[in-house]
Amino acid sequence: MNLSNAEMEQYARQLILPEFGVQAQEKLKQASVLVVGAGGLGCPVLQYLTAAGVGKIGIVDADTVSVSNLHRQVLFSNQDVGQLKVEVAFQFLQRQNALVTFELFPEYLSTQNALEIIASYDVVCDCTDNFAARYLINDACVLLQKPFVSAAIYRFQGQLSVFNHQTQLHYRDIFPEPPQQALNCAEAGVVGALCGTIGSMQANEVIKVITGIGTTLEGKLWCLDVLDNKIQLLKIVSSGIKITELQQNYAITCATQAIEHHEISAAQLQKMFDAKQDFQLIDVREKWENEIVNLGGNLIPLSTLESNLSQINSQVPIVVYCKSGARSLQAVALLQRNGITNCSHLKGGLIAFQREINPQLPLY
Repeated sequence: MNLSNAEMEQYARQLILPEFGVQAQEKLKQASVLVVGAGGLGCPVLQYLTAAGVGKIGIVDADTVSVSNLHRQVLFSNQDVGQLKVEVAFQFLQRQNALVTFELFPEYLSTQNALEIIASYDVVCDCTDNFAARYLINDACVLLQKPFVSAAIYRFQGQLSVFNHQTQLHYRDIFPEPPQQALNCAEAGVVGALCGTIGSMQANEVIKVITGIGTTLEGKLWCLDVLDNKIQLLKIVSSGIKITELQQNYAITCATQAIEHHEISAAQLQKMFDAKQDFQLIDVREKWENEIVNLGGNLIPLSTLESNLSQINSQVPIVVYCKSGARSLQAVALLQRNGITNCSHLKGGLIAFQREINPQLPLY
């Protein structure tokens, strides 16, 4: 596949690199990359892969732009709030490089669609912010024999690796099982510039996987702490775990093995409020979050829930909520393990309640 004059001009500063050249650029032009997640990591990844000239880029994300995204998701602005991230990203990226083809998936990756979507791409870039998605992407890529570049960010820390490329090492070789408790960026917070740093490194690893230049991070986990500038490079060894099929429900698995998955919608919770139904409402966020906004009820942070089971009234229905639904799902699993089964969690958390019921809620 020869480069056009327009491509030769646009990518000239890459082409003159002795390690790169026309051959590497042609490999990029022929390649297809699926970017799962158009958030803090996905935004810089998409920008640099588009600028580099990857031939086809798929974008998977069902979320819409919110004000709290803007400090780290640099493809979006205040004018984009409420719009689908994939649509806004496409408009921006198409202006950046009209030579690239885009495919949009305004949906979340799931057990039902993951294999079909991933199958038509050469490389997958995991830019998600939750463990359910990471394990799903890992397992699907292993089954389809697709290389994938995985990154994660948390507050001031980031990590990055390449999996399933020239070896059979995969994400479960580092983390065989989901952690007992884990927060996403919306709940734990993250410094915006870290997303750009890790996302740029992630795009660079994708380019190396496609072109074959340099040495990738396969077999190594690169860790960065921007608060004190510490860098670690850890060796990954095989755990012996074999992936033979996709699990049925990654969300439950990654919520500490919930016995049974109970959830209610924002509309259902509002009906319970309106009917003055007798139930216990529990906020499992931290005290400072509760002080900003809450729906009432008892404040019992997830980290202290197991030691405060005496505060749970198991004689009435229990509804647990947090900001996005991740911690509340973990709380339901914890309660169920302790024999409290009449509990549900607010699907989508306060974010969903604000979007569907009360737009005046001051989300943070």
